[in-house]
Amino acid sequence: MRELQDRVAFVTGGASGMGRAMVNSFAAAGMKVVAADIEQAALDALARDFEGSNAEVVPMRVDVGDRDDVEEAAARTVETFGKIHVLCNNAGVVVGGRIDEMNYRDWDWVTRVNYDGVINGLQAFLPHILAHGEGGHIVNTASGAGHIPVPGLSIYNTTKYAVVGLSETIHAELAPLGIGVSVLCPGVVKTAIFNSGRNRPESLQRDRDTSRIAFSETGEPTDEELARMEQIMSTALDPAVVGDMVVDAIRNGDLYIFTHPDIEAAVERRLEGIHASFERWRAYRKVHGV
Repeated sequence: MRELQDRVAFVTGGASGMGRAMVNSFAAAGMKVVAADIEQAALDALARDFEGSNAEVVPMRVDVGDRDDVEEAAARTVETFGKIHVLCNNAGVVVGGRIDEMNYRDWDWVTRVNYDGVINGLQAFLPHILAHGEGGHIVNTASGAGHIPVPGLSIYNTTKYAVVGLSETIHAELAPLGIGVSVLCPGVVKTAIFNSGRNRPESLQRDRDTSRIAFSETGEPTDEELARMEQIMSTALDPAVVGDMVVDAIRNGDLYIFTHPDIEAAVERRLEGIHASFERWRAYRKVHGV
C-alpha cells in the first residue's frame, strides 16, 4: 500500500505511546486518522495538540475489549471519513510476576485488551476495509515477547505469541484480497505501559497493581528493581521512531516490524532449542522404528 495520502487509519491506544506516534506519523503522511483510546484525558490532550493544524485527526473514546463499542467505532469512522484503509490494533496492557502469583483477574484483563482487542478490531473493521476494494493494511501490535519467553511476563507473553501467530496466518489469507498485514514486535519503548493499571476496570482490580511490577520477580518491587526499571526506560526507544517504522512497513508490505534488532540473538537461541528437539524426536522414531 504505497499511497497513503487521504487514506483513513484507525489506531487503538492512539492517544499515547506508540499509538500516538502512529497517529502523528500517519497525519504527517497526509492520512485521515481516528485516534481511539480508553483514556479521556489523553484524548483531550491529543485534540488540543492537533487543534488548528491541517491534519484530520479525530479522537474517539473506545474500549477495545467491548465488542459493541468497537463495532460502533467502526461505524462512526465510516460515517466521519467514508472509508477505512488501515487498522492498527495497538492497545495493550501488562501484568508482571511469577505464574503462581497471577489470578483470573490478571488473565481476564490482559487477554481482554491484548488479544480480544485485536479480534474485535478485525471483526469490526475488516469488512469495511474489504468493501471499498481499494486495498488496505492491518497492523497488530505484539512484542519482542511474542517471539521469546520472558520469565515474569507469562500472561503478557501468551497474548503476544497469539497475536504473532494470528498475524502470520491472516497475512497469507488476506494477501490475495489486497490487504497487507504487519505485526509490530517492539522491545522497550518509552511508553506508559508499565503504568497501564491506571486504566484497569474496577471489576478486574487486585489488591496490588501488578502492571507496575513487570520487572519484579517476587512481591512488591524493591528499590533496586525500581531503579532497574528506571534505567531500562531511560534508554528505551522514542515512540516517534516506531511510528515512522510502521508507515514504512505499510508502504513496503512488511510482515514483521522489529524495532530492536538486538533481540535476534534471543530468538535464535529459541530456534536452536526447537531444532535440537526435532533432531531428538527424529532419532527416537528411528530407534523405535515408528
